[in-house]
Amino acid sequence: MLRAVGFGDSDFSKPIVGLASGYSTITPCNMGINLLAERAETALREAGAMPQLFGTITVSDGIAMGTEGMKYSLVSREVIADAIETACNAQSMDGVLAIGGCDKNMPGAMIAMARMNIPAIFVYGGTIKPGHYNGEDLTVVSAFEAVGRYGAGKMDEDTLMAIERNACPGAGSCGGMYTANTMSSAFEVMGMSLPYSSTMAAEDAEKAQSTAKSAEVLVEAIRKQILPSQILTRKAFENAISVIMAIGGSTNAVLHLLAIAHTIDVELTLEDFETIRGRVPVLCDLKPSGRYVATNLHASGGIPQVMKMLLNHDLLHGDALTISGQTVAEVLAGIPDEPSPEQDVIRPWDNPMYATGHLAILKGNLAEFGGVAKISGVKEPQITGPAKVFESEEECLSAILDGQIVAGDVIVVRYEGPKGGPGMREMLAPTSAIIGAGLGDSVGLITDGRFSGGTYGLVVGHVAPEAAVGGAIALVKDGDQITIDAKARSLHLHVAEEELAKRRAEWKTPTPRYTKGVLAKYARLVSSSHLGAVTDS
Repeated sequence: MLRAVGFGDSDFSKPIVGLASGYSTITPCNMGINLLAERAETALREAGAMPQLFGTITVSDGIAMGTEGMKYSLVSREVIADAIETACNAQSMDGVLAIGGCDKNMPGAMIAMARMNIPAIFVYGGTIKPGHYNGEDLTVVSAFEAVGRYGAGKMDEDTLMAIERNACPGAGSCGGMYTANTMSSAFEVMGMSLPYSSTMAAEDAEKAQSTAKSAEVLVEAIRKQILPSQILTRKAFENAISVIMAIGGSTNAVLHLLAIAHTIDVELTLEDFETIRGRVPVLCDLKPSGRYVATNLHASGGIPQVMKMLLNHDLLHGDALTISGQTVAEVLAGIPDEPSPEQDVIRPWDNPMYATGHLAILKGNLAEFGGVAKISGVKEPQITGPAKVFESEEECLSAILDGQIVAGDVIVVRYEGPKGGPGMREMLAPTSAIIGAGLGDSVGLITDGRFSGGTYGLVVGHVAPEAAVGGAIALVKDGDQITIDAKARSLHLHVAEEELAKRRAEWKTPTPRYTKGVLAKYARLVSSSHLGAVTDS
């Protein structure tokens, strides 16, 4: 059968390399990947390997956002991981090169690489270039926020439509430091992708060149038997978290790194994120709360420049191994100690955006196992106010657009967790509507669901235990006073314990929303968000 797909006599002694392609026209994030897969296939052959191309799925978070379809987003991470593991292990492949674009492609591929522990490299499909309107750089989040401004009467329909038409001009993943660019950056830091590859534009020639180089490096790693278990160490995870803090990355990175660590048997907890947050400043002025997009970061020195600054201040493990066989310190040897003064995307060390990291882990009687807050761009990281409770994202968004949310409110969106959703939807539509309505600094939002990497404001996600398993978030009633305090790392429901006990006794496990199909299977298997929402624990 191998002869039928092109093997000759001399090819049977060559390493067989799985080429997992996330190519799809479902989303702009992945529509340029086919050309990269072809380039990788050629480069693998030239390097002395036999590539075996197969496809993996993707979903578009941006297109699915705010709909029932978004419940499949996090689920797709597991489907991708299962697909790559199944194809590679079933055919006894010697290594794998995975190419992905949209958010879950990357952690899905990395979970598979960790499970199989064969030489592996990840190639990011590349970031989208910014759209433009009226002299302003646009991203997909610009369109969501424009809806909020329009709903609040602060924008006319013509402007709304102009922003929507220009927000996404071509191929590539969402342009700010949202989840896709955050995870691609993390994998570059961890040594599973090549230097600079995480911030390249999908449509630029260097992306294809980097893909070919990735193929060459992988074949050499197969010869040397450099394995994911040697690269994905505790030091690599700490390095990734440090850079995620420095670049202002997505809350989803917390969920995904926990899942990957679980798979590779590295001990990692929410507290590790909080510990590293306390010592790493936010160095980059990037969207969603900042001004610039990933292509600007790339032009300013990219992830290697940020890494070198952290390394110089003993905030990076320089002895961590990379897929090339070099250590992190060796990879960064030729990188300048400081960013160019001709740019202002990467701040000098003595003038950071924020003195400490932006992803805070909050705990309290409303989140016994923890919640994740993204506090960059927040003027006052503390609010106490009355709860406005919603049983779904749709109910919440409708209330915001109808003007039912006012300054001082604390919105609660529940039954959107891993089991309860199921699938832990992202709340980009409600949070963008809050920002668009001008309430970003005066309204809090907590949820057992997730947030898009494009979200910012006084918001807390991943609240655990989730409502569907009887977590305290299920017991909140309209009007209850809630305090979100990022400085004190506290999420507190001001209700007497006796009253909470009474409510808990009255609470009943909800009927599953799905009884068949992938969402039903996922709900039965998935773990809590504070454990990474994995399905094989």
